[in-house]
Amino acid sequence: MRARRLRAGIAVAAAVTLAVAGCAESDRADDSSSSSSDKTLVFGVAGDAKALDPALTSDGESFRVTRQIYETLVRPEEGGAKIVPGLADKFEPDSSGLKWTFTLKKGVKFQDGEAFNAAAVCYNFDRWYKSTGLMQNPDVTYYWQTIMGGYEKNESADLGQSLFKSCKAEGDDKAIIETTKVTSKFPSALALPSFSIASPKALQQYNANQVTGSADDIKYPPYAMEHPVGTGPFKFVKWDTANKTVTLERNDTYWGDKAKLKTLIFKTISDLNARKQALRNNEIQGYDLVAPADVAALKSEGFNVLTRPAFNVLYMAINQSGPAKAALSNVKVRQAIAHAINRDAIVKAKYPEGSTVATQFQPPGLDGYNDGVTKYEYSTDKAKALLAEAGVSNLTLKFWYPTEVTRPYMPDPKGIQELITADLQKAGITVQLTPAKWSPDYLNGVQANADHDIHLLGWTGDYGDAYNFLGTFFDHQTPEWGFTNQALFDAFAAADKEADAQKRFGMYKDLNKQIMDYLPGVPVAHGPPSLVVAKNVSGIKPSPLTDERFVNAEVK
Repeated sequence: MRARRLRAGIAVAAAVTLAVAGCAESDRADDSSSSSSDKTLVFGVAGDAKALDPALTSDGESFRVTRQIYETLVRPEEGGAKIVPGLADKFEPDSSGLKWTFTLKKGVKFQDGEAFNAAAVCYNFDRWYKSTGLMQNPDVTYYWQTIMGGYEKNESADLGQSLFKSCKAEGDDKAIIETTKVTSKFPSALALPSFSIASPKALQQYNANQVTGSADDIKYPPYAMEHPVGTGPFKFVKWDTANKTVTLERNDTYWGDKAKLKTLIFKTISDLNARKQALRNNEIQGYDLVAPADVAALKSEGFNVLTRPAFNVLYMAINQSGPAKAALSNVKVRQAIAHAINRDAIVKAKYPEGSTVATQFQPPGLDGYNDGVTKYEYSTDKAKALLAEAGVSNLTLKFWYPTEVTRPYMPDPKGIQELITADLQKAGITVQLTPAKWSPDYLNGVQANADHDIHLLGWTGDYGDAYNFLGTFFDHQTPEWGFTNQALFDAFAAADKEADAQKRFGMYKDLNKQIMDYLPGVPVAHGPPSLVVAKNVSGIKPSPLTDERFVNAEVK
């Protein structure tokens, strides 16, 4: 697994920065009395896509578009995180857990008319595995490296052995994929858009592997910018960079239920207020990342606010190798900090309706969640008593918090920090504040050095397995947390390689208990982000993974 610093850095592309401004241009959708099947829906997004080859991207805005064009072998259930069949009707391991047989749907075609089959699946896996040059840059094939680890021939010492070993086609409808070890990531992570199956003919025709430029200035090939071809319900029409729009249209040869819309347009409007006004003016018919403060007003105006299930966590990390390491290495001091924070008040004051206090570092609803973990109720007196038991007085903590950003799990960083600071001061703890710009100063500062005692950060899940939360944080030593707990690390390694899913889920429960007893930080909240659509739009089901499918969207 690659360092989380890289992960969070790439995730910045999906952040809504407060400093960015933009304006809505008029792209009023057809509002005539034509049938629903002739309608256009324009959806406002916060930022431009990076590229339209999902194998080469990791940002949310690229994925929002490519999820409509492409499909994966397995996918999250609609509106949830559970893995269900996608282009594969069945997926079964052998007795070793190393060979998986994917039985593919029949009669599926790519949007260029080519047949989807096992040979096409293996072509895609071999393409990723045999990447060379800039295709091995972590900013280009980030999720391959995060999930698979390495390539056929690694060109960097930072890369390890590949999890992927081989793919073999048995006839047209069976792809046999072999891995080098059993891991919780497989096959769940194949639901990520980066593992979408593309047309081999189009990949070759439009030079999909010819990534050029430099590590600091990557140039994507024609396939990724002008000719994406998948099996999905919408096909690519054009990317108008001047007007900041990506236009898709219904794929009339789609194997499943055809899209109800004729045209789907994603339009970049960077400024949140401009997106809101564009919705009110019917220049767009929906947008994402609704500000919590806007939810009530939009509902009162008749708009449909769609709240996603919370699939994230905000935490306050405690760095045991920071300036106050002598005190913070004592579990009683960490317990005192946890008791000092009034998390109920934070959720009520700073989070939208439906948010909950976090009791552990994964959201409820994922297998492995443990209602029996140690909980740390708000009590200033208990915090003071624990500090006294630890023999710690005059404790000073360097508290880093981010500026110029909001995240679904952290809608108001400064406001949340102020409430935590006030709580800590009530318990007799002195707080020294260090605000830092989200990217790159804050992310680099809290994840790559030790000049912090506590800080705010969080995580939104990539796919539906608890290890994607717990393992991301705690399965190895990192500068963010600054502790070494080999027993915990060994427990993670054992859970990750457990082939029996039900046994693994039980191990996750045990890990949650161990983590909350050891208390490397304080989980704070789970916040459900929202999107909004016009009064006459229906058929979009909110997804905890932002995997909204527009195939069933209607404009009436």
